[in-house]
Amino acid sequence: MNIQWDAGKYAQDFAFVPKYGEALLALLDREKANTVLDLGCGGGALTEQLVQAGYDVCGMDADAAQLKLARQRCPNVRFFQGDATAFSLETPVDAVFSNAVLHWIDRERQPDALRCISRALRAGGQFVFEMGGAGCGAQIHSALRRAFEGRGLAYHMPFYFPTVGEYAPLLEQAGLRVTYATLFDRPTPLAGEQGMEGWIKMFVKEPFAAIPTAQAEEIIREAVEALRPSLYQNGVWTADYVRLRCKAEKQV
Repeated sequence: MNIQWDAGKYAQDFAFVPKYGEALLALLDREKANTVLDLGCGGGALTEQLVQAGYDVCGMDADAAQLKLARQRCPNVRFFQGDATAFSLETPVDAVFSNAVLHWIDRERQPDALRCISRALRAGGQFVFEMGGAGCGAQIHSALRRAFEGRGLAYHMPFYFPTVGEYAPLLEQAGLRVTYATLFDRPTPLAGEQGMEGWIKMFVKEPFAAIPTAQAEEIIREAVEALRPSLYQNGVWTADYVRLRCKAEKQV
Protein backbone atom coordinates (compact mmCIF):
# COMPACT_ATOMS: atom_id res chain seq x y z
CA MET A 1 0.00 0.00 0.00
CA ASN A 2 1.45 3.36 -1.00
CA ILE A 3 0.70 6.13 1.49
CA GLN A 4 1.83 9.73 1.14
CA TRP A 5 2.61 10.72 4.71
CA ASP A 6 2.53 14.15 6.27
CA ALA A 7 5.75 13.24 8.05
CA GLY A 8 5.85 16.33 10.27
CA LYS A 9 2.28 15.91 11.51
CA TYR A 10 2.84 12.20 11.99
CA ALA A 11 5.89 12.88 14.18
CA GLN A 12 4.05 15.55 16.17
CA ASP A 13 0.60 14.01 16.70
CA PHE A 14 1.28 10.29 16.47
CA ALA A 15 4.54 9.91 18.38
CA PHE A 16 2.85 7.11 20.33
CA VAL A 17 3.55 4.75 17.39
CA PRO A 18 7.31 4.53 17.97
CA LYS A 19 6.88 5.16 21.72
CA TYR A 20 4.87 1.96 22.17
CA GLY A 21 7.36 0.19 19.93
CA GLU A 22 10.12 0.70 22.50
CA ALA A 23 8.88 -2.35 24.40
CA LEU A 24 9.56 -4.41 21.29
CA LEU A 25 13.29 -3.71 21.59
CA ALA A 26 13.48 -6.04 24.58
CA LEU A 27 12.70 -9.03 22.33
CA LEU A 28 15.99 -8.63 20.46
CA ASP A 29 18.69 -10.95 21.79
CA ARG A 30 21.65 -8.57 22.04
CA GLU A 31 24.15 -11.37 22.48
CA LYS A 32 23.22 -12.86 19.10
CA ALA A 33 22.75 -9.67 17.09
CA ASN A 34 24.96 -6.83 15.99
CA THR A 35 23.66 -5.75 12.58
CA VAL A 36 19.98 -4.77 12.37
CA LEU A 37 17.64 -3.65 9.60
CA ASP A 38 14.91 -1.31 10.86
CA LEU A 39 12.21 -2.22 8.34
CA GLY A 40 9.70 0.59 7.89
CA CYS A 41 11.82 2.92 10.00
CA GLY A 42 9.61 5.98 9.46
CA GLY A 43 11.14 9.08 10.99
CA GLY A 44 13.87 7.11 12.72
CA ALA A 45 12.69 7.31 16.34
CA LEU A 46 13.25 3.60 16.97
CA THR A 47 16.31 3.54 14.71
CA GLU A 48 17.83 6.01 17.15
CA GLN A 49 16.95 3.73 20.08
CA LEU A 50 18.62 0.80 18.31
CA VAL A 51 21.77 2.85 17.75
CA GLN A 52 21.82 3.91 21.38
CA ALA A 53 21.52 0.25 22.39
CA GLY A 54 24.74 -0.43 20.50
CA TYR A 55 23.46 -2.04 17.30
CA ASP A 56 24.92 -1.40 13.84
CA VAL A 57 21.72 -0.26 12.13
CA CYS A 58 20.45 0.51 8.65
CA GLY A 59 16.93 1.75 7.98
CA MET A 60 14.48 1.26 5.14
CA ASP A 61 11.17 2.96 4.43
CA ALA A 62 8.96 3.49 1.38
CA ASP A 63 8.30 7.16 2.12
CA ALA A 64 10.85 9.82 1.13
CA ALA A 65 9.51 12.42 3.60
CA GLN A 66 9.86 10.03 6.52
CA LEU A 67 13.38 9.12 5.41
CA LYS A 68 14.33 12.78 5.34
CA LEU A 69 13.36 13.08 9.01
CA ALA A 70 15.18 9.84 9.82
CA ARG A 71 18.42 11.12 8.24
CA GLN A 72 18.16 14.33 10.23
CA ARG A 73 17.63 12.37 13.45
CA CYS A 74 20.35 9.77 12.77
CA PRO A 75 22.89 11.33 10.38
CA ASN A 76 25.39 8.49 10.80
CA VAL A 77 22.93 5.72 9.85
CA ARG A 78 22.50 4.44 6.30
CA PHE A 79 18.89 4.81 5.20
CA PHE A 80 17.44 3.73 1.89
CA GLN A 81 14.06 3.83 0.21
CA GLY A 82 12.44 0.49 -0.55
CA ASP A 83 9.31 -1.62 -0.77
CA ALA A 84 8.89 -4.16 2.04
CA THR A 85 7.51 -6.70 -0.45
CA ALA A 86 10.40 -6.40 -2.93
CA PHE A 87 13.76 -5.60 -1.36
CA SER A 88 17.13 -7.24 -0.86
CA LEU A 89 20.31 -6.55 1.08
CA GLU A 90 23.82 -7.02 -0.23
CA THR A 91 24.85 -8.54 3.10
CA PRO A 92 22.45 -10.42 5.41
CA VAL A 93 21.87 -8.94 8.87
CA ASP A 94 21.64 -10.51 12.31
CA ALA A 95 18.15 -9.13 12.92
CA VAL A 96 15.22 -7.47 11.19
CA PHE A 97 13.18 -5.18 13.44
CA SER A 98 9.78 -3.83 12.38
CA ASN A 99 7.17 -1.83 14.28
CA ALA A 100 3.66 -0.96 13.00
CA VAL A 101 4.46 -1.74 9.37
CA LEU A 102 3.27 -5.16 8.28
CA HIS A 103 -0.45 -4.46 8.69
CA TRP A 104 -0.14 -1.95 5.82
CA ILE A 105 0.67 -4.79 3.43
CA ASP A 106 -2.24 -6.59 1.74
CA ARG A 107 -2.77 -10.23 2.74
CA GLU A 108 -1.78 -11.56 -0.67
CA ARG A 109 1.55 -9.70 -0.53
CA GLN A 110 2.49 -10.90 2.96
CA PRO A 111 4.40 -13.97 1.66
CA ASP A 112 6.46 -11.66 -0.59
CA ALA A 113 7.40 -9.46 2.36
CA LEU A 114 8.27 -12.41 4.59
CA ARG A 115 10.41 -14.01 1.89
CA CYS A 116 12.35 -10.75 1.54
CA ILE A 117 12.79 -10.59 5.31
CA SER A 118 13.95 -14.19 5.46
CA ARG A 119 16.49 -13.61 2.68
CA ALA A 120 17.75 -10.50 4.50
CA LEU A 121 18.61 -12.56 7.59
CA ARG A 122 21.67 -14.71 8.16
CA ALA A 123 21.05 -18.29 9.28
CA GLY A 124 19.77 -18.15 12.86
CA GLY A 125 18.96 -14.44 12.54
CA GLN A 126 16.08 -12.85 14.43
CA PHE A 127 12.90 -11.25 13.11
CA VAL A 128 11.22 -9.16 15.80
CA PHE A 129 8.05 -7.26 14.93
CA GLU A 130 4.77 -5.81 16.05
CA MET A 131 1.74 -5.11 13.87
CA GLY A 132 -1.98 -4.63 14.21
CA GLY A 133 -3.70 -7.86 15.16
CA ALA A 134 -7.18 -9.32 14.73
CA GLY A 135 -9.78 -6.90 16.07
CA CYS A 136 -7.55 -3.81 15.88
CA GLY A 137 -9.68 -0.70 15.53
CA ALA A 138 -12.80 -2.84 15.17
CA GLN A 139 -15.12 -0.15 16.55
CA ILE A 140 -13.58 2.55 14.37
CA HIS A 141 -13.78 0.54 11.17
CA SER A 142 -17.32 -0.61 11.96
CA ALA A 143 -18.44 3.01 12.42
CA LEU A 144 -16.81 4.00 9.14
CA ARG A 145 -18.35 1.05 7.33
CA ARG A 146 -21.82 1.98 8.56
CA ALA A 147 -21.32 5.59 7.45
CA PHE A 148 -20.15 4.45 4.02
CA GLU A 149 -22.92 1.91 3.55
CA GLY A 150 -25.54 4.44 4.65
CA ARG A 151 -24.61 6.36 1.51
CA GLY A 152 -24.57 3.33 -0.76
CA LEU A 153 -20.77 3.15 -0.70
CA ALA A 154 -18.56 0.14 -0.07
CA TYR A 155 -15.97 0.39 2.71
CA HIS A 156 -12.78 -1.51 1.89
CA MET A 157 -10.74 -2.41 4.95
CA PRO A 158 -7.32 -0.81 4.36
CA PHE A 159 -5.35 -3.00 6.79
CA TYR A 160 -4.46 -6.64 7.34
CA PHE A 161 -4.96 -7.65 10.97
CA PRO A 162 -4.24 -11.38 11.49
CA THR A 163 -4.53 -13.72 14.44
CA VAL A 164 -1.52 -15.60 15.80
CA GLY A 165 -2.86 -18.78 14.21
CA GLU A 166 -3.19 -17.09 10.84
CA TYR A 167 0.20 -15.40 10.80
CA ALA A 168 2.47 -18.08 12.29
CA PRO A 169 2.09 -20.40 9.24
CA LEU A 170 3.07 -17.53 6.92
CA LEU A 171 6.26 -17.04 8.93
CA GLU A 172 6.98 -20.76 8.84
CA GLN A 173 6.43 -20.93 5.09
CA ALA A 174 9.12 -18.25 4.73
CA GLY A 175 11.60 -20.37 6.67
CA LEU A 176 11.12 -18.56 9.98
CA ARG A 177 10.59 -20.50 13.23
CA VAL A 178 8.22 -18.73 15.61
CA THR A 179 9.66 -18.54 19.13
CA TYR A 180 7.29 -15.99 20.67
CA ALA A 181 3.85 -14.71 19.70
CA THR A 182 1.17 -12.80 21.56
CA LEU A 183 -2.04 -10.99 20.64
CA PHE A 184 -3.11 -8.33 23.14
CA ASP A 185 -5.43 -5.36 23.55
CA ARG A 186 -3.72 -1.99 23.75
CA PRO A 187 -6.21 0.88 24.07
CA THR A 188 -4.31 3.89 22.77
CA PRO A 189 -5.08 7.50 23.81
CA LEU A 190 -5.17 10.02 20.96
CA ALA A 191 -4.05 13.62 21.26
CA GLY A 192 -6.55 16.47 21.46
CA GLU A 193 -10.27 17.08 21.20
CA GLN A 194 -10.11 16.19 17.49
CA GLY A 195 -8.02 13.08 18.15
CA MET A 196 -10.33 10.57 16.48
CA GLU A 197 -10.92 12.76 13.43
CA GLY A 198 -7.17 13.28 13.12
CA TRP A 199 -6.48 9.56 13.44
CA ILE A 200 -8.95 8.70 10.66
CA LYS A 201 -7.53 11.37 8.36
CA MET A 202 -3.95 10.25 8.97
CA PHE A 203 -4.38 6.49 8.73
CA VAL A 204 -7.58 5.68 6.81
CA LYS A 205 -6.80 7.21 3.44
CA GLU A 206 -7.47 4.51 0.86
CA PRO A 207 -11.24 4.12 1.40
CA PHE A 208 -11.69 7.88 0.82
CA ALA A 209 -9.51 8.08 -2.32
CA ALA A 210 -12.39 8.42 -4.80
CA ILE A 211 -14.80 10.31 -2.51
CA PRO A 212 -15.33 14.09 -2.80
CA THR A 213 -13.84 16.04 0.08
CA ALA A 214 -17.17 17.38 1.35
CA GLN A 215 -18.69 13.90 1.48
CA ALA A 216 -15.57 12.48 3.14
CA GLU A 217 -15.80 15.13 5.86
CA GLU A 218 -19.46 14.26 6.38
CA ILE A 219 -18.66 10.54 6.71
CA ILE A 220 -15.88 11.20 9.19
CA ARG A 221 -18.09 13.47 11.32
CA GLU A 222 -20.81 10.82 11.41
CA ALA A 223 -18.37 8.07 12.37
CA VAL A 224 -16.76 10.18 15.07
CA GLU A 225 -20.11 10.95 16.67
CA ALA A 226 -21.07 7.27 16.55
CA LEU A 227 -17.84 6.44 18.38
CA ARG A 228 -18.11 9.16 21.00
CA PRO A 229 -20.12 7.14 23.59
CA SER A 230 -17.61 4.28 23.67
CA LEU A 231 -14.22 5.78 22.74
CA TYR A 232 -14.37 9.28 24.25
CA GLN A 233 -14.07 9.40 28.01
CA ASN A 234 -13.09 12.26 30.33
CA GLY A 235 -12.04 14.45 27.42
CA VAL A 236 -9.77 11.86 25.81
CA TRP A 237 -10.26 9.85 22.63
CA THR A 238 -8.97 6.27 22.64
CA ALA A 239 -8.32 4.00 19.65
CA ASP A 240 -9.28 0.37 20.27
CA TYR A 241 -5.97 -1.13 19.20
CA VAL A 242 -5.05 -4.82 19.26
CA ARG A 243 -1.41 -5.74 18.63
CA LEU A 244 0.33 -8.85 17.36
CA ARG A 245 3.90 -9.09 18.70
CA CYS A 246 6.21 -11.86 17.52
CA LYS A 247 9.74 -13.13 17.37
CA ALA A 248 10.97 -15.66 14.84
CA GLU A 249 14.35 -17.08 13.86
CA LYS A 250 15.59 -18.01 10.42
CA GLN A 251 16.01 -21.74 10.27
CA VAL A 252 19.54 -22.97 9.66
